[in-house]
Amino acid sequence: MTLHIHVLRAWWAGRPPAAGAAVMATGIVSVGLQLLGHEGLSVAALVLACAAWTALAADFGVVLVRDRAKWVTQAGSPGALTAVAATTVVGTRFALLGATPVAAALLAVAVLLWPVLLVLVARGLGPRMPGAVFLGCVATEGLAVLGATLSATTSTAWLAHAALVLFWLGLVLYAGALFRFDPREVARGAGDQWVAGGALAISALAGAKLLTAAQAGPRLWNNLAETVLRYTTVAVLALALAWYAVLLISEVVRPRFRYDVRRWSTVFPLGMTAAATLSVATAVSVPWLAHLGRALVWVAVAVWLTVAAGAVAAARNDLRSLSFGGGTGSTAPR
Repeated sequence: MTLHIHVLRAWWAGRPPAAGAAVMATGIVSVGLQLLGHEGLSVAALVLACAAWTALAADFGVVLVRDRAKWVTQAGSPGALTAVAATTVVGTRFALLGATPVAAALLAVAVLLWPVLLVLVARGLGPRMPGAVFLGCVATEGLAVLGATLSATTSTAWLAHAALVLFWLGLVLYAGALFRFDPREVARGAGDQWVAGGALAISALAGAKLLTAAQAGPRLWNNLAETVLRYTTVAVLALALAWYAVLLISEVVRPRFRYDVRRWSTVFPLGMTAAATLSVATAVSVPWLAHLGRALVWVAVAVWLTVAAGAVAAARNDLRSLSFGGGTGSTAPR
């Protein structure tokens, strides 16, 4: 028993910061299923997301207390921002369930983490970065999504105004990340190249949530501001769908079937694009977009199941290697 615990600890210690994308992916699949009315499946996915989030949050706190140097090193990786994004995605699902106190608590946690991790990650950015460079935008827009969702459900105007600022800031961060992104990653990336499109998708979702908040409560801004927001949201969704097409074609031309932990960063954009398409369709009253969104949700579910199967197989191999090989195992991306 002691040996098994040691093996599990060793395996968990090798988990990369990007593993938080699994929570993001599972959380947004839960949101997508909820938007389709499949509440049972949605809640099941939420339970999995919460379990993974709890384990990662506990590890985050333990490392911070016991090994500050390791924590700083991990926090400087772009993948560390998945902690913020994952928290906001799970919080958004709780907000849609009507669990406002839980969603508000998760928003507070994400707000506290966001500036610290954003600054640490920004210090280590350079040219020709992988798709994880867009996680600054994703984390910021995640705050906007959760803030706008809570604003709509609680009729809290200041949350919507704060979310609007974060929406525009997220787009600025996206533009900055685009200049640092290595375009060769589209053809050779191991999965996180999809975040280039997923960051735009979550931006479109934030815009849709802001439009919904404006329709649900008191007047939040003038007609000009709402018109600009509406057109920007539609344009951002169009760009996200264009990225979706480009990245999908790249996957067909150059298939990458081997499991890699960064494949969770493929599932998240797939699910986020689906959720954004459905939400924008409702917010701007374009019914035909909803048909596309429904199809994209099932694509995301299918890919989630595939990646989850790969993750289970990889974990089994790593644990076997640690148990019988006497080595360190390999939870590195592959």
